[in-house]
Amino acid sequence: MINQPPFIFIYFFYGLAFFSMGLLVAMEGGRSTDARLRMALRPLAGFGLVHAVHEWLSMFTSLGFASQNLLDVLSFFSLVLLAFSFLSLAAFGSYLVLGSESTWRVSLIIPLALEAVWVFGLVSFKGQYLQSDLPAIADAWTRYAIAIPAGLLAASGLVVQQRAFRHAGLVSFGRDSLWASIAFGWYSLVGQLFPAPSLLPPSNFINSDFFIVTFGFPIQVLRAITAVFAAVFVIRFLRAFQVESDHKIAELQEARLHEARQREELRAELFRKVVAAQESERQRIARDLHDETGQSLTAIGMGLRGLADELNNKRQTDTLAQLQSLTSESLKELQRIISDLRPAHLDDLGLSATLRWYATRLHELTSLHIRVDIDGDEPVLDDAVKITIFRIVQESLNNVIKHSQATNVNIKIDYRQKEVLILVRDNGVGFDMDSVQSRIGRTSLGLAGMEERAMLMGGEVQIHSRPHYGTEVEARIPYHIVKVEVNQ
Repeated sequence: MINQPPFIFIYFFYGLAFFSMGLLVAMEGGRSTDARLRMALRPLAGFGLVHAVHEWLSMFTSLGFASQNLLDVLSFFSLVLLAFSFLSLAAFGSYLVLGSESTWRVSLIIPLALEAVWVFGLVSFKGQYLQSDLPAIADAWTRYAIAIPAGLLAASGLVVQQRAFRHAGLVSFGRDSLWASIAFGWYSLVGQLFPAPSLLPPSNFINSDFFIVTFGFPIQVLRAITAVFAAVFVIRFLRAFQVESDHKIAELQEARLHEARQREELRAELFRKVVAAQESERQRIARDLHDETGQSLTAIGMGLRGLADELNNKRQTDTLAQLQSLTSESLKELQRIISDLRPAHLDDLGLSATLRWYATRLHELTSLHIRVDIDGDEPVLDDAVKITIFRIVQESLNNVIKHSQATNVNIKIDYRQKEVLILVRDNGVGFDMDSVQSRIGRTSLGLAGMEERAMLMGGEVQIHSRPHYGTEVEARIPYHIVKVEVNQ
């Protein structure tokens, strides 16, 4: 009986290695996204925990404190734990080797077959050997019939898992799985080939005594070393589950981001279509007003003028003159409405010229002094970009006229390489930004409309103001240069 203190420590750390492995596998194994590996790790956790208890029982019995009857009971219980732990290891290897969901139940046949062979051997040995020789024979037979095949199955399964890790791009974890396979291979093929001496061939010759004579150290040391290596590398490749979880989270986040981008693109596209429809309708209404209502008012004015020339009655002539003046004012107002709906200059002369024309017209109507500065050469802009910039400037000027009590407005348009910068600054009374933002439901200043237009073009609008300071509207609108085809 081995009772030296060094062997007690070997048994302790030997069991501790497998216990740590079993505990961590039980805790982390369920996180795997691979159903095959998740299923296989359950019996591996059972192997680690049960085998650790077996080794600690061996440590306890080696101390020699128990009575013979208790030792017999513990020896029998230890044998059962040894067999059950290696049957669990065989199930682990079978799950990994077969590797198909349809064959998971079939994989249970392998450990059951090993158990049947083991039980048949124990029954047959009972009639061939003396009762006193059976414990050592049973231990050797358990290692031959279950431990060696189970360890080789586990080693083969870990090789299969190494390939799975490699195909998944987890090369380092595949390397850990391969090293764990090598450790289990040594643990089973070499570590279990040298049991305690018994009458069962070949343990009557190839046994633990032969090993220590040949190599100079006990077989328990080799088992402990290979157990530690196997546990370490199994624990190392468990980190793959965290990497898989991180990848899964990253994929979900990317999918959500992609969906958000798609929603934003669809929203922007819908807004462009709505704006295009609005502009088209504005253009149609402006054209109809110009072609029909404008011509009618012009004809009415000319008719009134003609009647005034023919009448000699001063009272009637004055009335016709008033009606003619009212018609003329209505015609001017109609022309203003038409230009506001859709200035034809935007299509004919471009954005810069349209802004200068619009500033001049507002100056004539309101006596507001408006200065327009253009930096850079105007690129060929998309219609949506031109309309967005014009509407932002138009809404800014409308706000100045309605609310600011300003006398001067400066408009600056800066054409840059990929974006247009807009600045509209007035010298009006200004307003309190906090109070306006608190009334977010109100759109009297048109701020929401400007911000919405800019945002859906990929740009932004910022408004700066305070009482007695004036107001600044800054906007940034990105653009893509439109290629113009020249017919030759």
